[in-house]
Amino acid sequence: MLFSTLGRYFFTRYAITTFWFLTGIFSLIFIIDFSELSNRMSQLPHYSISGALLMTTFRIPMILQQTVPFVALFAGMASLISLNRRYELVVTRAAGISAWQFLQPFVFGSFLFGILAVVVLNPIASWGTSQAEALEASWGSSSSSRSRLSIPWLRQIYNKDDTIIGARSVQDGGQTLVGVTVIHFDPQGAIVSRQDAQSAKLEDGYWLLSKVTETRNGELPRILETAQLPTNLKPEFIQETLTKADSIQFFDLRHKIDVAKSFGLPTSGMETQFHSMLALPLLLVAMTLIAASVSLKFSRFNQSRPVILGGILSGFVLYVVTVLVKAFGSSGIVPPFVAAWLPVVVAMALGATILLHEEDG
Repeated sequence: MLFSTLGRYFFTRYAITTFWFLTGIFSLIFIIDFSELSNRMSQLPHYSISGALLMTTFRIPMILQQTVPFVALFAGMASLISLNRRYELVVTRAAGISAWQFLQPFVFGSFLFGILAVVVLNPIASWGTSQAEALEASWGSSSSSRSRLSIPWLRQIYNKDDTIIGARSVQDGGQTLVGVTVIHFDPQGAIVSRQDAQSAKLEDGYWLLSKVTETRNGELPRILETAQLPTNLKPEFIQETLTKADSIQFFDLRHKIDVAKSFGLPTSGMETQFHSMLALPLLLVAMTLIAASVSLKFSRFNQSRPVILGGILSGFVLYVVTVLVKAFGSSGIVPPFVAAWLPVVVAMALGATILLHEEDG
């Protein structure tokens, strides 16, 4: 069935529907994100319309990656409902082809869509996120409240100098930090000074801070062109500490996990992300089975909108459960393998069970 003329026709219909859903969501995200970005950053000194359009383009793949399960769900429902209303599935059934046969092109299409999302969309999203962060930092947005709330921190003690370093983004394999905040402590743990720098580059044994604003207790802030901060940290350690798991592209995750383990850092987040990427194609297959379980019954038994809304609600619940269990896996409460694969396996079994009940009794 999969490679027959009818199978290729169904696969083409599914691919075209998926493409138009992606195009529509891309356009909607672009408009919303550009408007939000303009409102939030229009007051920055180096902001420009062309730069905002470029940053929105960089950010869209990461946002679009989060909508992939819903695209698979809606594309499957729309394709099957359209075929039902045009009586094409009725003719297919009359020819003696069961639902398990004519669903093969849709299942294969969703599985292929998941593979493309992992090997193509995910690397583009990771690269675009780093470019967007670098562009935002170049606009001078380090003082925004959103940036401060999202700063990851690391601590270093070198030659009795106790400091905490935060950065908004990590570049050049951990050798460059953007949007840097450095807080110095005395031996008693009290804050001595704070340094805010536009960037910090790791040189041989020290951080080279650029465009620094230094603040000390009881003194007026000083503005320095450059400053040095001694360190014994390695670029690999810094990158593993400051980089978020969902911003690492799929092909680098296994290496990052090994490096983090060598430094003794927790790897639950990266392992959960790795297994989630592996499970994504099967998650889309589960979404397609859920779509089929409501879309086929809709036409044959004259069901109404509540059935379609039930399918959408089921897909939404599956997505929420997947994200929730993934959070448990990232925090170490649930093993990463279980957190990534359990919702997918349960959803596929549930969708297949519903179809078995409807088709075979």
